[in-house]
Amino acid sequence: MKIKFGASLLSWITPQWTPEAGKYAIEKTAEAGFDLIEILLPTSMQFDTQTVKKQLDDNCLEAVCSINLPKEKHIAFYPEEATRLIKEAINKTSELETDFLGGVLHGGLGAFSGEPLKESEINVITDVWSEISDYAATKGVNIGIEPINRYESYVCNTAKNVLDLIERTGKNNLFLHLDTFHMNIEENNFYDPVILAGNKLKHVHMTDSHRGMLGEGTVNWQEFFQALKDIDFEGNLVLENFSSSVPGMQSMVSLWQTSPYNESDLALGSLEFMKKHLS
Repeated sequence: MKIKFGASLLSWITPQWTPEAGKYAIEKTAEAGFDLIEILLPTSMQFDTQTVKKQLDDNCLEAVCSINLPKEKHIAFYPEEATRLIKEAINKTSELETDFLGGVLHGGLGAFSGEPLKESEINVITDVWSEISDYAATKGVNIGIEPINRYESYVCNTAKNVLDLIERTGKNNLFLHLDTFHMNIEENNFYDPVILAGNKLKHVHMTDSHRGMLGEGTVNWQEFFQALKDIDFEGNLVLENFSSSVPGMQSMVSLWQTSPYNESDLALGSLEFMKKHLS
């Protein structure tokens, strides 16, 4: 396996990008001993890539990017607006000289039609994915698409949902981006989706059922790590767990319970947990 361990910037700051907060998250990620940071790009695209690139270099840290489509960029309803935003995110990813953009790229967070996904919507989504795939290829960027739970989207809730739509496009730079929190809600187990994906799995958000310390919730980590070994996983394992010790985090991510760990202890303990299970 060829694995890079990362932390989401949400390990350290709320999902509201500012240059000062971003610098802090980069420094904290490097200090904790991670290989890379996942930068959740702001949908405003107010993001100075040259400054961030220097901060990454100064801290000897790699980066990948992600973006989550907002309601007003829901692909099935607003394909042109969604396409423009994703292309802007691809540009920012390329300018950072990294090759991966992940996130919720199948539909707007919290956008619902009130019905299951329709064939007409599938056609719109696959057309948009095909266009952004071709554009990303010109920039040397791979795209990872993250299925999320039924309470946040009706488009892609499972690994198979994403993989089936990728197959419709016929594009080879579209990949699966899993999240163990959402898997815990939507998948039958933690082994089969990873095996189904095989080398189409390139990026994982590592978080337990309560978004706390890895190993202290209900995620079946034994199944999950065994599956990674069985596919000889090559990609990124990125923490996306949250601590209420981060100012403003509780309201931003509905983290209403007080966390037993501060953000540093949570990150360090979770990194140790991952390395132990993959040693």
